[in-house]
Amino acid sequence: MEFKAEIPYGAYWSTPFARWQGSLAALHSVKFAAHVTKLELAKRGIPADAFDYGVLGLSVPQPHAFYGLPWLTGMAGAEQVGGPTLMQACATGVRCLLAAAQEIEMGMASAALAVTCDRTSNGPHLYYPNPQAPGGTGTSEDWVLGNIACDPLGGHSMLVTAENVAKKHGISSSQQHEVVLRREAQYQDALRDGSAFLKRFMTLPFEVPTANFKKTVATLNGDEGVSRSTTEGLARLKSVMEGGTVTFGGQTHPADGNAAIIVADARKAQELSSNPSIAVRLHGFGQARAPLAYMPEASVPAARRALEQAGLSIKQMNAIKTHNPFALNDIVFSRETGADIDIMNNWGCSLVWGHPQAPMGTRAIIELIEELAIRGGGYGLFTGCAAGDTAMAVVLQVAER
Repeated sequence: MEFKAEIPYGAYWSTPFARWQGSLAALHSVKFAAHVTKLELAKRGIPADAFDYGVLGLSVPQPHAFYGLPWLTGMAGAEQVGGPTLMQACATGVRCLLAAAQEIEMGMASAALAVTCDRTSNGPHLYYPNPQAPGGTGTSEDWVLGNIACDPLGGHSMLVTAENVAKKHGISSSQQHEVVLRREAQYQDALRDGSAFLKRFMTLPFEVPTANFKKTVATLNGDEGVSRSTTEGLARLKSVMEGGTVTFGGQTHPADGNAAIIVADARKAQELSSNPSIAVRLHGFGQARAPLAYMPEASVPAARRALEQAGLSIKQMNAIKTHNPFALNDIVFSRETGADIDIMNNWGCSLVWGHPQAPMGTRAIIELIEELAIRGGGYGLFTGCAAGDTAMAVVLQVAER
């Protein structure tokens, strides 16, 4: 199918992603996203009053995040815009894109701003009062580390889901490391010619503001904290879990950053596009859930449902992006769908540039669009798993209008 909603070409952006406790660690994620949104809209000559809907996606609470999307748009100069705040862990990016598209599809808005942001650094430590407990004592949790370490349904960590899938599909450490080396090589393509690919959607050099957003405290020339692996170095790594297969080299790292995509009806999309002759059309969305503690598998049925809604096959995809918190995600996806593992995730992916959760999928979709634009158009698929053994996917097309 073809949605009424489109993504105006070039009407999207991402900050560099910084490994947690790095250069972005002191920035309130919602305030930072509003700061970046204001700058990026001005850079594109898009007025803040162009929007009549918005969606904010985040997965790590911040002070006053209760006010969500209206607070962000107010800080960004779009005081007229309302809308929800959504959270679906690493699938938040696709969920926000779908929410924006649905609003356009229903004729309830003409242009929507979908912003995703997270700061895994300095995650909140939450205390929950319990007056009925002995002495009135409550319970607490470290939001980031505690939830990575424990799915409350099964009491297992996210790493356990990866090991379960590795065992089921017979995936070894060396096979995972081969994927890591391939993905890092693909990311190096994005850094060529002064990071020309990244500059298609990312402002570089990127000025890191102080916590009060009044001064510049540092400058980033790209993603911060990206690993450079070698065959020998990976081979020396032991599995994180005793008797397992997943090493620290075979998984992504937590990160900070934000990213945004504008969604609009066809008329408005042409107005907001940096190149009105290019159309970015949405064709299908998919959601799925794998069995308990098999999270990496969920990307496959989500992709199949998005392709089914689009009326297309995996063989018709000219580019594929995946969320791969573990290298084995891509191995399973390739085996189950027949997709060529070596040409998935060109230019970069979350395995390499990091895992800030909500904005991760948004950036991957942006990179998918730009890869298709470089190819001269075509169909693209993004799919990725999320906490709770869920996943979301989207199929889109870049074409001449």
